[in-house]
Amino acid sequence: MKPAVELKNVTKVIKGKKIIDNLSFTINEGEVFGFLGPNGAGKTTTIRMIVGLMGISSGEIIICGNSITKNHDQALRNVGGIVENPEMYKFLTGYQNLMQYARMIKGITKEKIDEVVKLVGLTDRIHDKVKTYSLGMRQRLGLAQSLLHDPKVMILDEPTNGLDPAGIREIRDHLRILSKERGMAVIVSSHLLSEMEMMCDRIAIIQKGKLIDVQQVHDFVADDVNKYFIEIDSTNLNSVPNLTNIAFDLHENGIEVEVEKEKVPDVIKHLVENGVRIYGVKAVSKSLEDRFLEVTGKEEVANA
Repeated sequence: MKPAVELKNVTKVIKGKKIIDNLSFTINEGEVFGFLGPNGAGKTTTIRMIVGLMGISSGEIIICGNSITKNHDQALRNVGGIVENPEMYKFLTGYQNLMQYARMIKGITKEKIDEVVKLVGLTDRIHDKVKTYSLGMRQRLGLAQSLLHDPKVMILDEPTNGLDPAGIREIRDHLRILSKERGMAVIVSSHLLSEMEMMCDRIAIIQKGKLIDVQQVHDFVADDVNKYFIEIDSTNLNSVPNLTNIAFDLHENGIEVEVEKEKVPDVIKHLVENGVRIYGVKAVSKSLEDRFLEVTGKEEVANA
């Protein structure tokens, strides 16, 4: 895949303190890239450097082949973004807001505005005043605004902040469309780890300004130990037979065993032969939140 954003040994020093320490990673076209870290890790500082709002002490950031320091304007032409709740003119309609933003960039046509409005699902309400919009609708309007100039990189800092489950799903679906159908690189920073797990292709974790890991989400949450949950009748819990040389834990409606995949049929056979009724078996993997807390030493994720 072609790289859309490259960070090469990026360092930021403020008042003699190293906030970002030699950060290097690549974000490819057509992927949703999650940016995670505990409170004060340097996520927002890194995002500010990527969008040119903060200078780089050393190193280089390249966006679509253009250096943010050497060719600032050309690099940022490829970037769109939303930071938390997008600010709009509430006394204007959604369409009038987009017209205002369109005036800042040459070449944006009425057809282009109609296209992004349809993409984010606001066609039926675009001529209503923004003050009548729900938070989810304002987020979608903000997304439409950032898409007007056809960016190749979208940066979203807490895009689902304050949304209900339906609104969160809408934003997630829109990001998938942008990355997979349009080949856009989408960078997302969020404290909702369960959403990041469903939304992202890869994630980067930084801690105290240093890069801890960059992995595919699936690989990152995969557990080294094979665990399986066997669902049984809760009335059978007290009659679960001894599982020789197998670690297992009793739960409210079943047992969790640590065993190689090839031995799962033997465990099931042993339970059935001892009168235990089995209703289901499923593999158990750790969530992104579990792995995040392991890697960062139990520090909570936050947007900083």
